[in-house]
Parts: sequence; structure tokens; C-alpha cells
Amino acid sequence: MRKEGIIDGDVAVAHVGDVMYDSVLYNVEIARKKSQILRELGLMENDRSSSPPDYALVTLHRAENTDNPQRLRNIFKALDEVSQRLLAIFPLHPRTKKTTEGLGIRGKGKSLRLIGPVSYFDMLLLERNARVILTDSGGVQKEAFWFGVPCITLREETEWVETVEYGWNRLVGANTGRIINAVHEALKPQQPPPTGKGEGIYGDGRTGEKIVTILWDRISGNPR
Repeated sequence: MRKEGIIDGDVAVAHVGDVMYDSVLYNVEIARKKSQILRELGLMENDRSSSPPDYALVTLHRAENTDNPQRLRNIFKALDEVSQRLLAIFPLHPRTKKTTEGLGIRGKGKSLRLIGPVSYFDMLLLERNARVILTDSGGVQKEAFWFGVPCITLREETEWVETVEYGWNRLVGANTGRIINAVHEALKPQQPPPTGKGEGIYGDGRTGEKIVTILWDRISGNPR
């Protein structure tokens, strides 16, 4: 922003955090009460005090992966290997489903479960309870960080470099060996993200409130 002449200009800049973090904190509580996805998948009994078994959650939708047959085959090959030792839940994006069917790519892993797309609440609950997440989604990378779940990003780069710098996100691209090794590393005992699942980097869950307060103060001219 300084290079763009914003911070040094007349426009005031405030660092407030990420409204997506606010949304996740709010909606995950609703998801815990409303979502039945863990029971529907047979991962939990009706007893809310029980915990689901370890599983990997997989999402894949970016054109760089779904529209590249070799990358797609490499990723599925890795998933087949990973699912030999760990249940893998894979909600198929319509783009991914269409491409895999066209190429005849089918998951052959012992415990690779391909399911249909899930709702936002279902996705939050699946993320929150996963042992590890494999994804090419930008939003899921951050949500994994906030939930304290190791993330393996199936891309060569990420917009959220801070999640990589803190050691909670690994970039592996579509390399079969790197994906498998990253999962093995992620399954080792780890410490929670140094940020406390978001505080400091993405705010404290009150970003929306801070934005409204700042705007009101500037409009009214009566700082609180």
C-alpha cells in the first residue's frame, strides 16, 4: 500500500482483520447444531460426545488441476495411496466430476469416498473435524488454518503465504510423491498454529464490528 502511495497520502488506513474469520467463527457454531453430515457419512453415532475417526478431506476445483489430465491423474494416484491408510472424504465439484468421468479416472483407493457437493455448513463441519485437508481452494486453506488442521495445497503457489510461513500449509502442486510425503508429515503430532488459529494475522473475530465503528467515527466526526 505504501508503494501505491496510499499509506503516505491523505487516506487513513486501518488494519482490522479478515471478515471471513468472523464468518467462520459465527457459522461453525451453527454448523455444529444443524449439520448432520458426519452422521450421514457414518463417521459419528448420535452421541454428540463421540468423536469421528481420523479422515482426510479433499477438495479440487481449479482449472489448472481439473483441466489438465496429467495433473488430475497424478493427484488421484496420490489419493489412492493415501487412502490405503487413511479414510479420504472427497466432495466432487461438478467440474471435477465431469472431467474425471470424461477421462475415465476413478478413485481406486481402499478408503477413498467420492461424494456429491456439500453445503457450507456441512463443509465447515467436515473441515473442523478432519485430520488433514488437501485442497486447491483459497478459502479452504485459511479455514484449515483457523481450525488448526494441517493443510496440503495442490498448487504451486498460494495467495495466503502467511499460512505457509507459519508452517501450517504445504505447497505440493500435483506431484504424486510430494502429496503422499506431505500427508505422512501432516499425520505426525503437531503444535497448533502459532497465531492461535488466526489472531494477529487475520484479526480476532471482530473485524466486521471494527469496520463499522471506524466508518461511523469518520462519517459522524465523533470518535468513540
